[in-house]
Amino acid sequence: MNNLNNLLHAASFAAQKHAGQKRKGERGEPYINHPLEVANLVANIGGVHDIEVLMAAVLHDTIEDCGVTRDEISLLFGDTVAAYVVELTDDKSLPKPEQKRLQIEHAPHLSPGAKVIKLADKISNIGEVTSNPPADWSIERRREYVKWGVAVVAGLRGVNEHLEAHFDSLVARALSLLPED
Repeated sequence: MNNLNNLLHAASFAAQKHAGQKRKGERGEPYINHPLEVANLVANIGGVHDIEVLMAAVLHDTIEDCGVTRDEISLLFGDTVAAYVVELTDDKSLPKPEQKRLQIEHAPHLSPGAKVIKLADKISNIGEVTSNPPADWSIERRREYVKWGVAVVAGLRGVNEHLEAHFDSLVARALSLLPED
C-alpha cells in the first residue's frame, strides 16, 4: 500500500471504531470530525507529512475511547503508529483529575511525533470548548479547560513553531471570549 492508501485505511478504521460517538458540544457532531481535524492541523498548519504521524493522529483516540488494542493497531498500521497512539492514550481507570495531571506531567517526555499530535489535539479541543461547548459547561469551567490546555502545551513547546503559534492565537481568542466573572 502506498502512503495515501495507508492514511485512508487509518481514517476508515477510525471512522468505523468511532461510529455512533458524538462530540460533547451542543451541536453533537460526529466524533470522527475530531481526529480528522487533528490530522488536518498536523499536516496543514504544522506542515508535517510523516505518514505514520498522520495515521496516528487519525487513530489517536481509538485505544482510549473505542476498546482497540495496541496489538490491533500494530498489526494493521505498524509498530510506530501503535507506539504514538499508546503515548497519547489516557488511562481511563484513573479519576479524571489524575488523568489531567498526568497529561501535564507526561507532555515533556512524549516523542516528537506524539508531541505534534498532542498539540493539534489541544488546538482542536480548545477550539471546541470555545465555539461549541457542552451545554452544561459554565464560562468558568471552559476557562479552566483552556488554562489546563496551556499547562499541557507548555511541555510540548519547541516541537512545531507553526502549531504553537496557532495554539497561542487560539488561546488568546478563547480567553477574550470567556471573560472572568
